[in-house]
Amino acid sequence: MGSEHSKNEERRSMVFLRKGPKLPAWEDALLAGREPKSLLKRGLRYVSLSLIMKGMTSTPDFLWGLHEVQKLNLSRNQLVVIPPSLGKLDRLVVLNLGGNCLKCLPKEIGLLRNLKVLFVNMNCLKEVPAELSLCRKLEVLSLSHNCISQLPLSFTDLTNLRKLNLSNNRFVQIPLCIFALRSLDFLHLGSNKLENIAESIQYLVNLQIFIVENNNIRSLPRSLCYLSSLELLNADYNAIQTLPDDLYLLRRLRRIAWNPMDKGLHIAHNPLSRPLPEVVEGGLDVLFNYLRDKKEHN
Repeated sequence: MGSEHSKNEERRSMVFLRKGPKLPAWEDALLAGREPKSLLKRGLRYVSLSLIMKGMTSTPDFLWGLHEVQKLNLSRNQLVVIPPSLGKLDRLVVLNLGGNCLKCLPKEIGLLRNLKVLFVNMNCLKEVPAELSLCRKLEVLSLSHNCISQLPLSFTDLTNLRKLNLSNNRFVQIPLCIFALRSLDFLHLGSNKLENIAESIQYLVNLQIFIVENNNIRSLPRSLCYLSSLELLNADYNAIQTLPDDLYLLRRLRRIAWNPMDKGLHIAHNPLSRPLPEVVEGGLDVLFNYLRDKKEHN
């Protein structure tokens, strides 16, 4: 009888285990007897680790002992916080934290002196730590789809930054520190609350792509026309009524563009004053000739 009872209990235990919650992939790998280092992939350029879409609400402790990792992807989880231990991974070159629930970044992120690429898009950030400016090698930074309204003045130290995405945030004006980032060739400020573009935009002499669509901008500054490297200017969905007479100086704009992916001048869905709507319909050459003639007769 006792033996039969024990067997029934064992069967019930086995059923319970089978119906239990499935372990996250990274934890399952550890329980299978694998060493944490075996999760690393050694490519031609980087030693990488990807824990994308693992359902993690917190980071596994083993992570901070993998000092050799250079490329780390923790995107599309449910992480609420990144611990100060992040600073231990000082060989990181690429860090992807996008698509989580982060409300802040640890100040220890400034210890990642080799960091070149950082994605923290699609989180809940309201501010960015000033210590991030200590990552002087940073070249690509995406902070899109957050709740940020300002940047630290120390960002002026990010002199190697080339691509900056601040779209879908709460900026009312372009942060002053951005105008000091002379290496920028890509700047995305779409879907914010901008009402103007400061004349200081002229200092971004290497800018090739400038996106300010879906804001409340009423006019484009004349100084924008001095950005001779500009190949894409997207000002769709704003409140622009007039265009600067010197716009024709932007010779690398090849066309009036309608497809969001195309290079050229995007100026659709603005309350342009007459005769600009008809002129724009004629194409970029017609528009530039119109603006050039207008300037000569003023």
